[in-house]
Amino acid sequence: MTRTQLILLAAGGSAALLAGAHVFEALGYAPCKLCLWQRGPHWAAVAIGLAALVTAWRLLPWAGALAAAATGALGVYHTGVERGFWQGPDSCTSGGSLSGSAEDLLNEIMAAPLIRCDEVAWSLFGLSMASWNAILSFALMALWIAVARRR
Repeated sequence: MTRTQLILLAAGGSAALLAGAHVFEALGYAPCKLCLWQRGPHWAAVAIGLAALVTAWRLLPWAGALAAAATGALGVYHTGVERGFWQGPDSCTSGGSLSGSAEDLLNEIMAAPLIRCDEVAWSLFGLSMASWNAILSFALMALWIAVARRR
């Protein structure tokens, strides 16, 4: 494959994942905070891909690989939160205790997010959207590295 084809595939992959996320959102699967965090690096990868198509600056593909790695790592983190391996952000997961006052409990309930990061909204073959994002993002990272190695 040519450098241009690899860039189109890598940046297009991020664009496709973003499009998929928006389709799921349109179907009623509202994104949680961690889902939204995973989108940022994909947007960066798309922008990097556009820049890499018009310039031969050698660091752009490495920046694309870094963006793909970042969203992949966020996907792994989110998957761990969903599976209960570790606690997610307090503003995004269930938890808390009943040891405080009734007023503290009410304040905690009122401040709780509507979309929780520790619940799987949809899965395919036992893998959540966050898991699929991680897998596919690391594949996109490999494509970006292949672009970077092209002379």
